[in-house]
Amino acid sequence: MKKTKGRLTLPSESNFLEETKELMDLWGADAIRDSDGTALDEDIKDLDAKIYSVYFVAREHNEFIKEHLEEVQNLYLMSDRVTATTDELEITLMKGYYDQQLQVHKHHDPKIYWQVINRTTGEVVTDWEVSDDFEKVFVKSTPFHEYTVGFLADVIWDPTSMYNHLTNDWGDREHQIPFDVRKPKSQQFMYDTLKTWLENNPKTDVVRFTTFFYHFTLFFNEFAKEKFVDWFGYSQSVSVELIEDFYKDTGLRLTPEDIIDQGYHNTTFRVPSDIYLKFVDYQHRFVSLQAKKLVDLVHEYGKEAVMFLGDNWMGIEPYGPYFKDIGLDGVAGSVGGGMTLRVIGDIPHLKFTEGRFLPYFFPDVFHEGNDPVIEANENWLGARRAIMRFPIDRIGYGGYPSLAYKFPKFVDYVAHVANEFRDIYDKVKDNKPVSHLKVAILNHWGKLRSWQAHMVAHAIYYKQIYSYLGIYECLSGMAVDVEWISFDDILTHGIDESIDVILNAGDAMTAFSGGEVWKNPDLTAKIREFVYKGGGFVGIGQPSFYEYQGRSFQLADVLGVDQELGFSLSSDKYFDQVTENHFITKDIVDYDFGESMKNIYSVDSKTEILEYSNEEIHLSSHDYGAGRGVYIAGMPYSPQNSRLLLRALLYAGHKESVEEETFTSNPLTELNGYETNPMWALVNNTNEPQETVLTLFGKSETINLKPSEIRWFGVKDDE
Repeated sequence: MKKTKGRLTLPSESNFLEETKELMDLWGADAIRDSDGTALDEDIKDLDAKIYSVYFVAREHNEFIKEHLEEVQNLYLMSDRVTATTDELEITLMKGYYDQQLQVHKHHDPKIYWQVINRTTGEVVTDWEVSDDFEKVFVKSTPFHEYTVGFLADVIWDPTSMYNHLTNDWGDREHQIPFDVRKPKSQQFMYDTLKTWLENNPKTDVVRFTTFFYHFTLFFNEFAKEKFVDWFGYSQSVSVELIEDFYKDTGLRLTPEDIIDQGYHNTTFRVPSDIYLKFVDYQHRFVSLQAKKLVDLVHEYGKEAVMFLGDNWMGIEPYGPYFKDIGLDGVAGSVGGGMTLRVIGDIPHLKFTEGRFLPYFFPDVFHEGNDPVIEANENWLGARRAIMRFPIDRIGYGGYPSLAYKFPKFVDYVAHVANEFRDIYDKVKDNKPVSHLKVAILNHWGKLRSWQAHMVAHAIYYKQIYSYLGIYECLSGMAVDVEWISFDDILTHGIDESIDVILNAGDAMTAFSGGEVWKNPDLTAKIREFVYKGGGFVGIGQPSFYEYQGRSFQLADVLGVDQELGFSLSSDKYFDQVTENHFITKDIVDYDFGESMKNIYSVDSKTEILEYSNEEIHLSSHDYGAGRGVYIAGMPYSPQNSRLLLRALLYAGHKESVEEETFTSNPLTELNGYETNPMWALVNNTNEPQETVLTLFGKSETINLKPSEIRWFGVKDDE
């Protein structure tokens, strides 16, 4: 592959000029950036490259906030659950929290803004008092009932600053205190400070906001370990000013419990309440308006404005209704595979998108005895699948390049990645990809959480979610169009006729499976009608789950399976015959349902059982009128599972003919087609040689691919 240049942002640091020049040449970088904790020397800024400068809006300004500590950011916390043994109970508020990050808020009346709840009854308690130092609450209690206090706290150490101290050994660096731009002095300071910074940084071409105002919810316990982390959490954007402004705007008064939510803090797995959705929407509007002021100022100085999708990104919802009004030029974000690449790459209303590839140049990876190429290769092959479908415009890296420079093998591998990325981009950008069908992902969040469903902390592994995250990782590079719809979308607008298959996945009672919404007869009727008339429905995990009227799955009639909860053990289940030679399982060698699902059984003799073990079904299909339902017990990502899901979707959508027209027989390979400038790409998604039978328009031939090779067909010589 010939050496090319451009579309790559290189991190640099002080006293690293000659090495920066060398890496720019090797990687073909056309932009240079600083990172959190690094700075660019003036001679580096004079190089022939675009200069990105990190800018922190609400932190790294301790000289201001120390003079105005009443304007620090706040959040609602819940005390430990304490069981009363007498009719008087003492609760210590900060027990279990890290006192270097958080402290009790003492500037407003607790009787107005705090709340005591009897967790045994769920009732709000009114008979309680606060100690003079605000550290304890005394409750008139019922013996052997459990109680909590919802109280306001001050954030006195920014979570990302704290993370860097713990991860990168920042030692004696001052703890960064975040201020709240909803508060008057902070808002003015924010604007004035950026203006001064812009005047003092004429060599900066791109201002990279990291990010804007409010950090996703992340707080630590007394051992300086993460106590709660939610990449979508809004708890850390709450304040007295917010509560009062929200009341003036909506007529609704937020309570601590609206935010604390029994201790769940409204994670995206919770079915969102109406008032919480209104609160989130209100914060979107406020944050977008304030961010627009800063972006407009950047543009006045002739610079571009880019947002990092991470850290302080609450309220900047890239798939929300107000994002387009901000006027950002680009979004950059961390890429952990295909799904996280699509999170960035699909964002509308931008001039460009940029992915920060892993690993970060941090000492937790770049240390003696470790090989960072392993992670880099895994990251690239996962992201490449998505790039083949929907490419981002730029790639880059972050951290301390002096660490990466010590690993020549890694440096050479990044050069290969950069050239391959640019080659793919030149071929497929604005070249409409071939799609076999349209899949609609159905959950409570819909479009707002496009490519972000089932995440907890960005791309971090959790046992309870990998069997669902794999769905979206599979889809990220699959030859299908993906749409994200909510239950409200169906109830309000019906099911768009362009949709071929609806996919509902998740554990029972979560926002992703749906919970109580499945009691709504309008919802179930609309989906049944859609399938009956020829549509497809794929359910994974506990789809349509709500125990009601003798069913666990409310669409059991569509799927042909239900889940035994122990209530119908007295009813015999006769159906256990496996259907052989089915389209869905045709080239699947090994099944991996991840955490899987227990006690799934057939409700109908017409159900085609495709995998049956341990006296339960893990894979099945079922005809329903002119349409089809498919059930899968879990879907971690693997090339085999990607093929299994593709076949399930094609079968549910009556698209089996794809196999005879444009297909690759080996599941470890994938075929991508493009329509605008017609061409095809056969991709080896592994680091091993692969043999496959390629079928293009009815003609088949055996192809041997080198490790991770892309073989292009129909590409003109000048390309």
